[in-house]
Amino acid sequence: MKKLLITSSIMLSANIFAQFNVKVDIPSYLSDSDAYLYGFNGSKEILYSKGKIAGNTASFKVDKKYIGMMRAFFQKSNSSVNMVSENADVKFKIELDSKNKISDVVFEDKINQLFSNEVELQKKQELILPALIQIKDYYKPNESFYRSLESEIISLSKNNDSLYDSHPFLQYYHNNQKYSVQEKALSLKVEDFIDFYSKSGEYLETSTILKPSLINFLNVSKSNVEGNVDKLLAAVNLETPRGQTILSELIDIFSTYNMDKLKDKYLAQANNLKCTINDRLASTIQSNKNIELGAKFPNNTFVNSVHTKAKSLYDIKAAKKIVVFWSSTCSHCEAELPKLLEKYDKMKAQNIEIVGLSLDSNLNEFKSKANVYPWVSDSEGKGWYSSYGETYNVVATPTYFILDANNIIVSKPNHVGDVIDYLKLN
Repeated sequence: MKKLLITSSIMLSANIFAQFNVKVDIPSYLSDSDAYLYGFNGSKEILYSKGKIAGNTASFKVDKKYIGMMRAFFQKSNSSVNMVSENADVKFKIELDSKNKISDVVFEDKINQLFSNEVELQKKQELILPALIQIKDYYKPNESFYRSLESEIISLSKNNDSLYDSHPFLQYYHNNQKYSVQEKALSLKVEDFIDFYSKSGEYLETSTILKPSLINFLNVSKSNVEGNVDKLLAAVNLETPRGQTILSELIDIFSTYNMDKLKDKYLAQANNLKCTINDRLASTIQSNKNIELGAKFPNNTFVNSVHTKAKSLYDIKAAKKIVVFWSSTCSHCEAELPKLLEKYDKMKAQNIEIVGLSLDSNLNEFKSKANVYPWVSDSEGKGWYSSYGETYNVVATPTYFILDANNIIVSKPNHVGDVIDYLKLN
């Protein structure tokens, strides 16, 4: 009995202190870049480690057990690498293209070599295979080119499942792609999805399959979206972490696609739960509360501000403030922000100020564009990893809020024309 207890203690200790390292050979351009390693809870990325860079090596240390997809983000290049973690060391090398974006990744560990091959095969099956099948119809079976096409089609159609026998997560990812790939999901029924979510193993949340599969589920459910979502939520049980993560994902999807009626219904359902709420759903509930009409807009402390000596959003005093979330690489922002500039003198005359919060990751690009506009601007320099999404539920740029003198949200315009109309600036 004593021996068993000792063995159990050792196993428990191994789980508690399980850790692994991710090491990346990087080009010299990234030697001064901030780098971050994220894991996943559904589509939400969770920071697991900030990279330490020495010379041409970026190192990440993960101090808790994690099995699933991960993403390494290099801020200076505003690009990232997806990988698989089996709670074991990962090593790879990256190269950059002429625009300093990641162009090539070479993995040294077996699971990520398999994963890279899986991704490559999937691309070929989605893009090349249908074309080859169509082309084959123009040739006769006795022609050599026909036989070559047929050979390539057979090769691309094969899936060697035995490769994943010793890699349970990758096997899970491989077997369940049919739910997340749109072309494959078209052949599935609503019941197939519900069965998948309610019976899926432990890897669903870390697989990156959840959000795209839910979008496919909603597409399959288009004749009765609300009724089928109700069936799904009943099946996954909202008193469980999985049920709450799925509910959170659905609320975020409805918000992104402006399906306000459904978003409001299921957000109310989330607010009315009497059980313990997991972190994922709690974050969704809070970010939506932060931006309700009549709510006090959360303050934001400036870190790289332009055209102001103010330390925070609340320090800027005005009869009204237009807060716009934007990016220097956003085409819609390029079209809409100049229209605000045309009205800016009228706004200043009425004591209305604009505050632009940018989701740029390159601070030089942010400042170059921000200096074109005379209003207050700031950026955390972290792109879509900025705190803005979590705090203000920002899912697209540009996103607008109009605040009164006390920072109360009085309007949430959809477009620049709505801003101008609300303020009667025409």
